[in-house]
Amino acid sequence: MSKKSTAFQYKFMRWMYRGKGIFNPLNTGWIDEHLACVREWIANVFFYRKGDTVIMIDAGYHYERLEEKMGWLGLKPAQISNVLLTHLDTDHTGAVEADGGGLFRNATVYLGEIENRYLTGERKRRVLYRLGSLPRVRIPNEKVLLRDGQVFTIGDIQIECFLVPGHTWGHMVYLLDGRYLLTGDAIWLGADGGYSFLASLAEDNRLAVRALAAFEAKLRARGLRPLVITGHTGYSADLDFVFAHRDLCCKTSDKRYFNPAAPYDAYDESEDTEARAVVPL
Repeated sequence: MSKKSTAFQYKFMRWMYRGKGIFNPLNTGWIDEHLACVREWIANVFFYRKGDTVIMIDAGYHYERLEEKMGWLGLKPAQISNVLLTHLDTDHTGAVEADGGGLFRNATVYLGEIENRYLTGERKRRVLYRLGSLPRVRIPNEKVLLRDGQVFTIGDIQIECFLVPGHTWGHMVYLLDGRYLLTGDAIWLGADGGYSFLASLAEDNRLAVRALAAFEAKLRARGLRPLVITGHTGYSADLDFVFAHRDLCCKTSDKRYFNPAAPYDAYDESEDTEARAVVPL
């Protein structure tokens, strides 16, 4: 995604979603001693720290304040040698794209093998009920392609991969150390619980709700109770809340999805300040 594409999305999305109560991103800060996030307008970039290893989950927009906000967290781009991508939408890949500024040019990028078809040009990312498309993403970094169910380690961090398609064809969800579940855009959390993500931005909404139900079944069958962290709407440790409406997709045209806790203009970052981004001891 080029700077031009970022600028277009900033203007269009800000106009389209203002007052809808849809996006409720976390402000920049530490969630606990291991997990932190940077706010980039309506999206969050996450960092997981264990010992001397720090990994980045999703890469946000082409966002000029990323290094500054990482500094609020006591983090530096040079610490990031590995980046996990849940999917290749333009608000999750910007910092590792060819024109993304090069902060993470030496990092290895991990993504799903099916999602990689957007990179190769085999697939075009369709949005707005498949009436529109997003620009092709280009990532020059070394890549590792992942499959559903794969388990691997980076340093002392164990990562398990779950394919949860629908929003994109190869959308991947990552479970870190069995405790933190980074879900990207597989789940939207509203005032009354979780839903499949925005209907207008999915490749296949029927697939999205089926995949989300199957994913929930896997978690419950294994007795897993992770902290569930979304890309745009915060987090919850309550699985009943997270999957309360897994058979429905969020629709911005329907007032039932309005979240009064969400900011009127989620692109307004005036509440995202360094003073609030407390670094844990």
